[in-house]
Amino acid sequence: MELLATEPALFIGATAILGLLIGSFLNVVIFRLPRMLQHQWQVQCREYLALADEPASDGPADQPFDLIRPASHCPQCGRGIKAWENIPLLSYLFLRGRCAGCGTHIPLRYPLVEAITGVMSAVVAWHFGFSYAAAGALLLTWALIALTFIDFDHQLLPDNITLPFLWLGLGFNVFAVYTTLGAAVVGAMAGYLVLWSVYVSFKFFTGKEGMGYGDFKLLALLGAWLGWQALPVIIILSSVVGALVGIALVALRRHGRDVPIPFGPYLAAAGWIAVLWGEPISAGYLRWAALG
Repeated sequence: MELLATEPALFIGATAILGLLIGSFLNVVIFRLPRMLQHQWQVQCREYLALADEPASDGPADQPFDLIRPASHCPQCGRGIKAWENIPLLSYLFLRGRCAGCGTHIPLRYPLVEAITGVMSAVVAWHFGFSYAAAGALLLTWALIALTFIDFDHQLLPDNITLPFLWLGLGFNVFAVYTTLGAAVVGAMAGYLVLWSVYVSFKFFTGKEGMGYGDFKLLALLGAWLGWQALPVIIILSSVVGALVGIALVALRRHGRDVPIPFGPYLAAAGWIAVLWGEPISAGYLRWAALG
């Protein structure tokens, strides 16, 4: 630990390797957690409707299915994935992107998530150095990556991630790691209320739901970590990027006008940027606004 604290390059390299390993686990979370939740919801609905004897339409009925069980395997041939086939990035390259058993193509998503997690983890280590702030920022980074890809796939931001990390952000700020506890509490409250107000207003005037409750909770999470002062930057960055991407997708006809575009990934990206560079961005914006 002392060596990591005194050698920044070693700390950054070690964190990047850790990020690759965490990225491999995040692939499991991204794939399995929504299916676990869907199965739980079906079980609860059957119990409520007194249909407990009927099997669920999705998810295994007799065998456990969680983030650990069953062991990783090829969904096509069912072959178990061996340890040497599960090394982040390297195994994908060695196997040339195909299952060693049946030759089925392995989605590029898996090494992409690993690489993104490794790079972002290294950036956090470089920015904060060996500190409690780096440890917290790494945990938040990994959570935001998982939320981003789950929202892309399912338009879902699971409470299983957002709510524990909201409380974790408040916990870090008990010791004023990122902001004062008062600013963190106000940030969590304001983050939720701002988007909730937008949601209610949009629904009142259009009769449609413009976003989901998960977006409120995600902004509350970011407010709990960074304080209310960071919320304007996060909202502006996420809105601008989300609008540009949405317009581009519609213009390129890769996304129907009536098909919802998840807002969570843009909130997550803006929140991560704010963790690292929120203060200089806010200061620069205020100087620009004063000159204007």
